[in-house]
Parts: sequence; C-alpha cells; structure tokens
Amino acid sequence: MKSSAILSFVVLFVCIGISGLCNTNKAESMTKGPQDQIDGFLGQWTFDFGNSAVGWLQVRQEDGYLDADLMWGGGGVFYGLPYVYVSGDALYLGRNPRKATLAKDTQGNATITRDYPTWIELKRDGDKINGFYLSPKVTGLGVDSVFIDGTRLPDVPPAPDLKNLKYGKPIQLIENKNNLKGWRLIEDHLANGWSVTDGILTNNPVQKEGAAPIRYGNLRTEKVFEDFNLKLEVNAPQGSNSGVYLRGMYEVQVADSYERPLTWGGSMGAIFTRILPTVKAEKPAGEWQTLDITLCDRHVTVVLNGTTIINNQPVHGATGGAIQSDVFAPGPIYLQGDHTGISFRNLVLTPIIK
Repeated sequence: MKSSAILSFVVLFVCIGISGLCNTNKAESMTKGPQDQIDGFLGQWTFDFGNSAVGWLQVRQEDGYLDADLMWGGGGVFYGLPYVYVSGDALYLGRNPRKATLAKDTQGNATITRDYPTWIELKRDGDKINGFYLSPKVTGLGVDSVFIDGTRLPDVPPAPDLKNLKYGKPIQLIENKNNLKGWRLIEDHLANGWSVTDGILTNNPVQKEGAAPIRYGNLRTEKVFEDFNLKLEVNAPQGSNSGVYLRGMYEVQVADSYERPLTWGGSMGAIFTRILPTVKAEKPAGEWQTLDITLCDRHVTVVLNGTTIINNQPVHGATGGAIQSDVFAPGPIYLQGDHTGISFRNLVLTPIIK
C-alpha cells in the first residue's frame, strides 16, 4: 500500500509537471499569437463603405496600448479613438456613442436619454480587410450595420524631385466659356448650382426663405487624371467654404480664412484635416486668388498667391468627402458645391509624364 501511494504520488507529480509545462507552452503560444494578430492590423488602410462613401484608418501600437486614427466619410480625420483592441482574429474600433431620447414629457422635453455605443469590427485576409460599422437600435432589437471593404496602403514613397519632372500638354478644364461642357454633377439627384459665364465657373446654392433646404451637388470633370500640376484662380466670398479635390480624393481647402488663424480644417490651401499650411498667404474675401498645386507620388505642394504654403509633403490617405479610395487610380478634379457660393476661372491642368 505504501509503495502504491508513493508511485501514485510520483505519477501525479509527473502529470502535474507535464500539465504545467503544457500550460506554460500554451501561455507562450497565446502570448505570441495575439501579438501576431495585432501586427497584422498595424499600419494604414483605405476602404469603401455603404453605398459610395470612402474611409481611411491608421492603427498603431503605443507603449502598452493600441490607438487608431479614422476618417469616416464626409468628416475630417479623427485622431485617437475611444478604444482599439484585437480579440481573436478581429479588430474592434470604438466610436463616439450615439445619444438617443427615449421618452419626453408633455412639453416635449427629454425625460429619458441613453448613450448607445457604436463600433467597427474588422477582420483581415492578408492585405485586405472587411467588416461592419455597428450601431444598436434604440428599440433594443438588433443593430444597424454598414459593410466595410478595404485594402492596406503601402508606405508613401520618397518625395519626388519636383525640379526634374516632365510635363505633358496643358489641358484647359473650362472647355467652353459659357457652358459646363466637360463637367458633370457627382450626385445626379441633387440640385445643380453650377454655371459658366464668360469663362467663370460659379456655384450659387440659393436657398428659398421659409422652404425646405435645397441640397446642392458637387461638380467633377468628365476626365480623370494621374499625377499633375493644377493652376487656377478662385474667388471666395465672405463666409465661403468649398474645396478642390485632387483625383477626387484629396481636398485642398478653399475658404474665406483671411482673418482666421491657421487650421488644417479651415485655412485656404490646407489639405483638409491632414496637412497644415506653414504660413498664411490668403487675400481678403471677394478677391481673386491663385492656387498652384502639384500632386506627384502621393506628395502635394501648394503655392497660394505666389507663396509656398505646403512644400512636397506626403498625403497618406483620402480626406473627407472623397469619392474614391484607391490612391493609385486616376481620378477627376472635383469642386465642392454643397456648402456655399464660390467662383473659379483659368483652371489649367498639366499632366506629369513618367
């Protein structure tokens, strides 16, 4: 009996030891596995979602935590999300909660409100991602979802040597001095406030007092372009807000910002919420101003009224309002017309030959 007890103890000790070793190996494997999953999501991604919207995502690993920057559709780049984590083979990105009123008193004042979380779930297959943006319904039954489909962005190449670029034949983008030949609305269902008179392309989004707001469309060239230099003149009335999109993807801000501080969301010549001009060079509202823009190898240079305000800086992904997500595909010049009135003239695009 005593020998049997000792043998049983030895067997038990060996089993425990083997189990502990297995658990240790399992723990080491688990420790390695999640980091591999994290590594797979790190970097920049460009994606399409919903019917025709474009987004951009950058996931980065900080000291002890994950963080991410997100551009979602029509807004700017949001730097730093509420939470970012990987669980299993999925990446979870928190967004700001959606506030909902569940009950009101007889005067219409809210008596019960709740914050409903919204988040993004993504899975990866090599250099592709897909998943959903999820928003719980306030009824408590189910969630609304928007499908996301994207691809990894390779690193931005080195800045090009602008002095040695080769150019093709200049293209006059206003083909006719008194009509919109060569241009069309991006959104066929919206009102058209654009017209051309004596070579001046003007947006006049008139609203009728007392009537429902009229939604006006953005204008794009029929032609698409790769890398290029674009020269134009713009007249930004007081309080105006518009933009010039390069390849339908990167917005060069056009606005009345003469007496406002430099911001990457509102200053004339900024790459919207991405690249801040180094100096102010805009003129007062109502004056004609010149923009000289070069887009080459995912780098942009902006010269405003003869002053270089952005010098050959990398632009990593689409800005809010973009109509395409592929940073390598040709795209149109597109002019923002859904905000305020604006006028352009002498738009000349010169392709870069590679």
